[in-house]
Amino acid sequence: MSLRKPEYTNAKQTRSIDLGKDESLFKGGIFGLALTAIGVVFGDIGTSPLYALKACFDPEHGIVMSTDSIFGVISMIFWAFMIVVSLKYVLFVMRANNHGEGGILALMALSMRTATTGTRKATALMVIGILGACLFYGDAVITPAISVLSAVEGLTVVSDSFTRYVIPSTLIILIALFLFEKKGTAIVGNFFGPIMIVWFVMIGSMGAYQIFQAPEIMYAINPMFAIHFMSQDSAMAFAVTGAVFLVLTGAEALYADMGHFGIKPIQLAWFAMVMPCLLLNYFGQGAMLLHHPEFVSNPFFLMVPDSFTLTLVIISTIATVIASQACISGAYSMTSQAILLGFVPRMKVLHTSDNEIGQIYVPFINWVLCLIVIVVVLAFQKSDNLASAYGIAVSTTMLMTTILAAVVMSRVWRWSTWMVSSIISLFLVIDFGFFASNLAKVFEGGWFPLAIGGVTFLFLMTWYQGRKLLKERSVYNGIELGDFLPSLLANPPLRVEGTAIFLTAHIDLVPPALLHNLKHNRVLHERVIFLKVSIWDVPRVAEDQKLAVKDLGHNMYLVRAIYGFKETPDIGQVLLLLKQQFAIECPLMETSFFMARDSLVAKEIPQMSLWRELLFIWMMQNASRAADFFKVDPGRLIELGTKIEL
Repeated sequence: MSLRKPEYTNAKQTRSIDLGKDESLFKGGIFGLALTAIGVVFGDIGTSPLYALKACFDPEHGIVMSTDSIFGVISMIFWAFMIVVSLKYVLFVMRANNHGEGGILALMALSMRTATTGTRKATALMVIGILGACLFYGDAVITPAISVLSAVEGLTVVSDSFTRYVIPSTLIILIALFLFEKKGTAIVGNFFGPIMIVWFVMIGSMGAYQIFQAPEIMYAINPMFAIHFMSQDSAMAFAVTGAVFLVLTGAEALYADMGHFGIKPIQLAWFAMVMPCLLLNYFGQGAMLLHHPEFVSNPFFLMVPDSFTLTLVIISTIATVIASQACISGAYSMTSQAILLGFVPRMKVLHTSDNEIGQIYVPFINWVLCLIVIVVVLAFQKSDNLASAYGIAVSTTMLMTTILAAVVMSRVWRWSTWMVSSIISLFLVIDFGFFASNLAKVFEGGWFPLAIGGVTFLFLMTWYQGRKLLKERSVYNGIELGDFLPSLLANPPLRVEGTAIFLTAHIDLVPPALLHNLKHNRVLHERVIFLKVSIWDVPRVAEDQKLAVKDLGHNMYLVRAIYGFKETPDIGQVLLLLKQQFAIECPLMETSFFMARDSLVAKEIPQMSLWRELLFIWMMQNASRAADFFKVDPGRLIELGTKIEL
């Protein structure tokens, strides 16, 4: 039987697989999915009104509080929503899905199908995608810090005496959030939607009340106000543009979380509730500032009477915790995908829900993020200071997304050159404008998320290139399986009872563990299975397409288990599928698993500098054992060491 590949007919099929056991989402229809998506997808962008407009009128920008400046800024915010979120992401980029999955890694995998592996084009697309993914980690650090800190700062509106409690309270909330991450999503996930619906209705109502007091603010919909404001003082407008970008943070989440809910529910939630409520609030803040410019110190919390401020602080804090939790969970998902795509060392990944496959917990990432977030809060002290550091990571990721989307439009969708050029040119001009304005903030704190992204990029590319070199060495020193087996079976060693499963990284080569077993034990099991686990650039693989089996004769089999980049390989599942689909039964108590444990030695080579080789070896030594990652029973595992020079 020859090896067979899984085929996907459409994105809808893959998405149904992605939901696994939890089919309840589909039972509620598109409206049920839309309501659920509000609690998961829109937390980040939905809490931006807490700090975005305040940052726009930061005195450091040199902006003068006047009717023209207020109308200009609100008009810029409105058209940023229209073009970047509604047009770019919701209507165009979300169409670029990898079998129903979104996010920059999925987009990278989709675009790389248009390039030959190993070519400069493929490398460039990979670097763009990985760089965007790495900068997401900078976002995952800044979002919890600025969101919770800006919410707790509302206490200072109640009374100046609360000022000294802002930092301690923020740290307590954030530490509690990270402590409960392991169980938090599974427990409170069902409450996210209703709470965020209350949040959006509340901020929309706050804005509507203020607009009723100064309805002339609605004239800001006219783009001429934005154009006039930007043309008056280009330097000031350039600085303000970076702050206006803060209203867009979280737009990537619309795309990244598409696989959980589908395109239509997210589009419905955005156009029917989220965008109207956000715009009402921003316009409401602008309307209030027309009559009370002195409220610019904290316009969001000053929209309500003093008697409601404390209640608003509490609800805002809850909303920011939800937004932070969603962003942190996104970092877990990004890490899990990067592990399976070969860019991150294996590490422990725990599933926190029996029903929702997407809910995972990565302990290492959780505590690293927790430590860095604490340092960020202590170092920056105020949300105003963090605002300067926030935009650069997100704006760079958005720019990377636009470039990859252009490749997909041109090479995958086969759109005409003029159509792609006109659409992408509009997005690139706006994205680059936001990127350049945020780049000016590098020395004001923007260096921090860039540093996180840069260090992460170094680690990911070192791991990827190191594994590639390791594979080349193994292939160079390897023995062809097709040539080896006939000579082995011509004078076979003693065959003993039971099954031996040799996990191999190369389907055509003899596993080193087999050679060591023959050398030291001089036996061959009654049934021998060579198992290769492959990760493909699709989100999930259906069970009936997960295994490919080739009968090598003499009760020996070559098995390839195929997983998507959003799945976790499971040897127990492989054994079950072998029994169900191919009648190859491997009782666990009669089965032994053989793996090679590589011992690496650094050596001067032109492909990688010595210090990066040492870094790769360190990462290799601290990675989770392959047996643990593949869920191999440790009581049935035999590891045989091999020494490899890079």
